[in-house]
Amino acid sequence: MKQPTDNDTEKLRPVIEAIGSIINSISGPLAIMRSDYVIIKANETFCHIFNTTQKEIEETSVFDLGNKGLDINRLRELFERYFTKKLQSYALDIPFNSELGGLTTIRLSARVVHITDIHSQLIILSAEDFTDIERNDIKNHILTKDIDLSLIAARENTARMQLISDAAFVEIQKLKEQLEAERAYLQEEIKLEYNHKDIIGKSEAIKNVFYKIEQITATNTNVLILGETGTGKELVARAIHGLSLRKDRALIKINCAALPSNLIESELFGHEKGAFTGAHSRRLGRFEVADGATIFLDEIGELPLELQPKLLNVIQSGEFERLGSSITIKADVRIIAATNRDLKEEVRKGRFREDLWYRLNIFPITVSPLRDRADDIPLLVNHYTKKIAKRLGKTIEIIPINVMQALQQYHWPGNIRELENVLERGVINSSGPKLRLIDELDKPFRALTSNQQTLEAVERAYILQVLAQTNWKVGGKSSAAEILGLERSTLRARMRKLNIQKP
Repeated sequence: MKQPTDNDTEKLRPVIEAIGSIINSISGPLAIMRSDYVIIKANETFCHIFNTTQKEIEETSVFDLGNKGLDINRLRELFERYFTKKLQSYALDIPFNSELGGLTTIRLSARVVHITDIHSQLIILSAEDFTDIERNDIKNHILTKDIDLSLIAARENTARMQLISDAAFVEIQKLKEQLEAERAYLQEEIKLEYNHKDIIGKSEAIKNVFYKIEQITATNTNVLILGETGTGKELVARAIHGLSLRKDRALIKINCAALPSNLIESELFGHEKGAFTGAHSRRLGRFEVADGATIFLDEIGELPLELQPKLLNVIQSGEFERLGSSITIKADVRIIAATNRDLKEEVRKGRFREDLWYRLNIFPITVSPLRDRADDIPLLVNHYTKKIAKRLGKTIEIIPINVMQALQQYHWPGNIRELENVLERGVINSSGPKLRLIDELDKPFRALTSNQQTLEAVERAYILQVLAQTNWKVGGKSSAAEILGLERSTLRARMRKLNIQKP
């Protein structure tokens, strides 16, 4: 049997913490051991049998129960015999010299639970006092050959204990599956690099965002974050979750614009094996993984119209079905949605359901564009310059006044993401301690504002200009998406909305 390592123990920690609440709710004597026979959790009933406490028994070897009067040789025989045969469950009666009641017999039952992702195991151990049953069995065997009623009771008791063990096993398996899915999701999230740990700014616009975050964090109310691409909507979502009652669980994120419409339903709600071509195994959706936590639906305005009724049903009832299944799943999920679209206008055009918009628009938070936060630009410039210089192994100590003025006067159609890209190019271009910009920031702004135009027209003209500059290279190195500070999928979505097509 594989012995757990320190790394295994660390990976098991979320499972162990969750198990504690499960076994404490079970009335029968129950303990959980690692594969090296160290007890990691035991409920009060189990401790009472051995006249000990949870603090005293946990993180000690099960063989230390010999100090409490249990026959250790028989206990070793129990584990050696059944692990040699590689059984999944087993039971054995063991003599027990109880400090409370003298010589008795304890029936120990064990079941193995496999934690597949770290190739480790847990052992569920239940205990039952069998002394009175054995005495009645011997007495009745001598006096009569009639059916031994106490033996029937013992069998019923054994069946009850088996049901308790099975119930615990099912709960642990369900919890383990959810934790494995959440861990797999987090492993994907770790690959991403978030811009900064905290929201940076001192302008009135950002102070208003801070105030609204403080208002909503202690509730489970759904939140809709509005703002242009690159303004930091995801950062606001993470701040709300990080200060909420659900902060101990992961924030589960899905970008509705980053996936083909035929895959979004599977990502959101999961699927059964064989539900569609390529569904080789069952998969938990993001809503199922987020049960008891928060889900962040980024670019909610891009959610296909045919999926909007199913999302509406989840918001209203907390229920959904996996693709290919008729079983209803309940999930307690807080929803934070974000969009750069005018959803009210999308409703008017028939591209977004009005009832879904009302459900999401309970507590809107608008994140202002960077051009309306000129007071925040020096703070952001200092933060990003230090961060980028450190990553590139450079030291930038001076930001000239004319450079800072140019940064504050620029229009910033790509907002904070574009600012970070401009600064990175500047740091790369700087050979000494003084920041030198490579971008000519005044020209695009003057060209775009020489005529009075709508914001949509300005955005379309600028995107067309950058696409022409990059020879219509949308994604990758030195592409339009990189220059604009956008994700490739987000840029393509903006191009569709603005009816931009390659000549």
